[in-house]
Amino acid sequence: MSTSVDTAFVRQYEKDVHHIFQLEGGHLRPSVRMKTNVVGRSTTFQKIGKGAATTKARHGVITPMNQSHTAIECALVDFYAGDWVDQLDEAKIIHDERMAIAKGGAWALGRKVDNQIITTLTGTSETTITWTVTSAAAVRNGMLQMSENLDDNDVPNDGNRYGLLTPRAWSMAMTVEEFASADYVSAGGMQFEKGAAVGAAWKNWMNVNWKVHTDLAGKGGATAEQFVYHKNAIGYASGKHAGNVAANEGVSADITWHGDRAAHFVNHSMSGGSCLIDTTGVIQGSVDDTAAIPTS
Repeated sequence: MSTSVDTAFVRQYEKDVHHIFQLEGGHLRPSVRMKTNVVGRSTTFQKIGKGAATTKARHGVITPMNQSHTAIECALVDFYAGDWVDQLDEAKIIHDERMAIAKGGAWALGRKVDNQIITTLTGTSETTITWTVTSAAAVRNGMLQMSENLDDNDVPNDGNRYGLLTPRAWSMAMTVEEFASADYVSAGGMQFEKGAAVGAAWKNWMNVNWKVHTDLAGKGGATAEQFVYHKNAIGYASGKHAGNVAANEGVSADITWHGDRAAHFVNHSMSGGSCLIDTTGVIQGSVDDTAAIPTS
């Protein structure tokens, strides 16, 4: 057998990790502004302010808009997710241990990406919208208010708006006919749609792409977080790894034999960070997650 067969094994493993990382590990990467292959400990996202049109006299000088330019720094943090595989244990199991650990490591990294993004969302300085949940109409009004606040801030309604709800808030939203009924919401992108990845679908209503997420602070409590935001309001940067198949997406895998332990150590790593680019593009909501689901 070729002495380089282990290289092929590691590369195949990295491909597995890369695939799982995108599919099931985290769900919020497509909802934010991404920058990949970052070299260094930080990068910047540019924010450009509004311009204003003016008049001028005939043959007069045009007044420059003087749009403000702000560089938002995004620091990268290193994360690791590893596990041991004992040599003798491998002889006693019938499942694919390589794939099992690939899933565990990749999902852990994916959840960390989502956690970083959600933590950044909480940094908004916009007024928090508190839902009342006495009826379906009250729940609908809370969701409408969050979307309306984006409109008030001149945030583009261009299909790049996203909403995150706790499981209980999602159940409350499903009592709203306009949110739940196919008469108002297209089947496209839903989980039952052919070809939709499990857990990866977003539900479009009011031109906002909604998703249930279990990592929102206060879940199950009296002040659970909800969010509506625009893609360009949040940035996520992933660092570049050298010499591995999955470098383009910032996730790396390494398998190392440790003779003193008679085991392989399977490690996954990534470098990434999230930043708030424009606070006016993030609206936070609060709902009593302990409240009963309204019946009407």
